Formats: sequence, structure tokens, C-alpha cells
Amino acid sequence: MDRQNRQIRGLSSMATRQILAELAAHIGEAHGIPVEFEAGGGVAIAQRIREGAPGDVAVLAEGALAKLASEGHVVAETVRPLWVSQVVVAVPTGAPVPPLATESDLRAALLGAARIGYSTGPSGTALIELIARLGLADVLGGRLVQAPPGVPVGTLLASGEAGLAFQQHSELMDLPGVFVVGPLPGDTAIAATFGGAVMTVSEDPARAREVLGLLGSAAGAEVAEARGMRAV
Repeated sequence: MDRQNRQIRGLSSMATRQILAELAAHIGEAHGIPVEFEAGGGVAIAQRIREGAPGDVAVLAEGALAKLASEGHVVAETVRPLWVSQVVVAVPTGAPVPPLATESDLRAALLGAARIGYSTGPSGTALIELIARLGLADVLGGRLVQAPPGVPVGTLLASGEAGLAFQQHSELMDLPGVFVVGPLPGDTAIAATFGGAVMTVSEDPARAREVLGLLGSAAGAEVAEARGMRAV
């Protein structure tokens, strides 16, 4: 296969999979570069990169990318932020919608939930830290249900395994059986920045850089906004 037709492969966390699928199609059509992204749980994807998985571009939470750069698995000078995602609250479709205007509202929603769904990765870690900061760790510890890596937390709502859930907006929007209430209020808000970098093992780092630049373009920002994120 000649260089022009060689597919650029990407590895990403689940939070950005829809954005990247749309952008991969756009890059192929508008720029003639075949691109395909494989998504999985962010922790698992980072581990695969550490183990030498083949690929050209990594798109992960900024903390994971920084660690991979320090370990030499992605090219440090190519690391760039791309999109910011808010963590939102969701309930099963048809369930009472809790108010979320204030921290007191959030506390009441948490205390009123029999089971609370959350994710692996940075948004789940941030939620656990927030619950501890609110002084509710002991009260809520037995009610927390963590979705398996790579599985949207919204599935816990749809199946009845949780009555309240927290995850990136991009992963909860448009899921059947899920109603997104909105972002966390005020100082309790949780946001995650996702970025990209060229993988050290890339066989075509120049075109990988080109693709990374296109992800950060105006077209990338437009797709990200439609999928619940905003460009950095």
C-alpha cells in the first residue's frame, strides 16, 4: 500500500468515539486521508498503548496523555488539547427530574437516589472526589454502581440498575431510556479535557500530525459541539 492510501489508525476513549467517527469520515472525504479510530475504555486504551499496540494517533483525557508522553509512548511535542466535556446528571426516561440549580439540589438528588451510576476514568474519579468533598462518602458508598470499562453509564439507567447517573455529556446524550438533566451546579461542576497526540510507534508520523491538526480544526469544533463537547 502506498503512503497516500495508507490508513491512519487511532485509539481513543469512549467519550470521543462519535466525534471521531464523524471526523474520520470527513477527513477521508474532504482530505483524502483514510482514517479509522478504535474506541475503548480510556484506562484500557492507555494500557494497550503502553504495551505497544500499533497506531498513529491517540485521543484520551489530558492526564492520560501527559502520562503517556512522560513515558515516551506518544510524542510529547505533539500533545494538544482538543475538546472539553462537561459531566452531566441523568435519570431514566420518565423518572422525576431533580432540580440541579444549587449544591443543595445536588446533595438532595444524591441522597434521594437508591443507586448511583458512574464511570471508570477521569469523570468517575472526579465524582468520587466530589462526593467525598460534600461529606457524603460514607452515606453513599454502598449505593455507587460503576459501569464496566467502555460501557456507557446510561445503560445502568435504562436497565434499572441505577436511578441517577453521572458521565460525560457525549456518552449520555441520545441514549434510549436516558434523560439528561444537565451539568452539575456551580463549584461542583466537573469538566474533562480530551486531547490528541501522535503515537511513538506511528509508521507515518507526518500524516498522523496532519490528521491531528484536522481534528483540531473548525470542522472538528463543529462536530464536537453537536456531540456535547466544545473546542478548547
